[in-house]
Amino acid sequence: MKPWQSYYRDLGKTNPAAEISITPQPQSPAADVLLALSKFDPVIERLRTDSALPYSRFPLGYDGMPAAILLPHLSALKQFAQVLQLRAIAELQNNESQKALDNVRLSLRLMDSIRSEPFLISHLVRIAILQITLQPIYEGLAERKWSDAQLADLDSDLTKLDFLADCQFAIRGERGLEIANIEFIRHPHDLDFNMSSDEGENPQGFQMLLLGFGPSGWLEQNELRIAQFDTKWYLPVVDEERKIISPAKIRTASDALGKEIQHRTPENILETLFIPNWRNAAEKFAHAQTATDLARAALALERYRLAHGEFPESLDALTPQFIAKVPHDIIDGQPLHYHRTDDGQFVLYSVGWNETDDGGVVVFNNNGGAFNKGSTPSVDINEGDWVWRYPAK
Repeated sequence: MKPWQSYYRDLGKTNPAAEISITPQPQSPAADVLLALSKFDPVIERLRTDSALPYSRFPLGYDGMPAAILLPHLSALKQFAQVLQLRAIAELQNNESQKALDNVRLSLRLMDSIRSEPFLISHLVRIAILQITLQPIYEGLAERKWSDAQLADLDSDLTKLDFLADCQFAIRGERGLEIANIEFIRHPHDLDFNMSSDEGENPQGFQMLLLGFGPSGWLEQNELRIAQFDTKWYLPVVDEERKIISPAKIRTASDALGKEIQHRTPENILETLFIPNWRNAAEKFAHAQTATDLARAALALERYRLAHGEFPESLDALTPQFIAKVPHDIIDGQPLHYHRTDDGQFVLYSVGWNETDDGGVVVFNNNGGAFNKGSTPSVDINEGDWVWRYPAK
């Protein structure tokens, strides 16, 4: 909180137009941050009231070409989540755990507000909001700020999340959007293709224009190939019955896409333009669901610790009192890995995208590493395990 405290106090002194409230003398970092963020209270409370409504839909222009639909609400939702994250963490440090819980739950509700949108980008923003929202949940657990009732409320909200089902929903949604794009090309006179760009001529726009004036069979072949590819290669990546996702299958699908679009013809040129490579996206869905499952198991572990004074020997001790069913590893279908540590903490992890048990090892990207002063390390989710653990006391 100290860097945020300094930022807001400096902003309040040097930029009156920012309308940031500050006290003459510094308070605690958390108190100063909450005072600065209080300018957003009216908007956040309006959001909190509106979030009680059961359904939501943003006014998007679905009557146009899907590729041209603007989604300005996505960045706003993410920014709201970032504000709520900072508020919740500050409230935890200020010993206001119920207010922190309310803001965490509001952030999850904002994430849920775009779940029915068929766009892949909407679901990737949902995943980003999830990662933002899990931070205060994690910090509250690490600092032992949550009560048993609050832990149960958090688990109730996280139980509703199913990113594997969302992955399939997004695949079907993108398939429909890709075909709808081609349907619009059937009427080239009604379309405004930009034949140039900042880099020069736009060959893709020219190709689509020519296809619009060409035989309708070309367009139908493109639609058929898109539908067949998504159905054959992408949808089976998720096993709905076993609740697992296969990294091997998505790699195979990615290779198949490369072969599919290697030679362009009028029958597949639009397939090469519209169909996305789901390799990275599928990994993000898998990581989001795993993060959710690890968080739920961690919530149950903390409830056990509150009741017994220590963490259990195994995850089996959590059911049914603290969690109805312990989530399994969605990568291989096996139980999540768990063991207590000598300092009274624990390590909880999934084998991760490389499908290998690395013993709870986290791999960082080459951006300075975890211990380079001044750097912000980022986890390489392609390697190592996906781990939930707390800093050493």
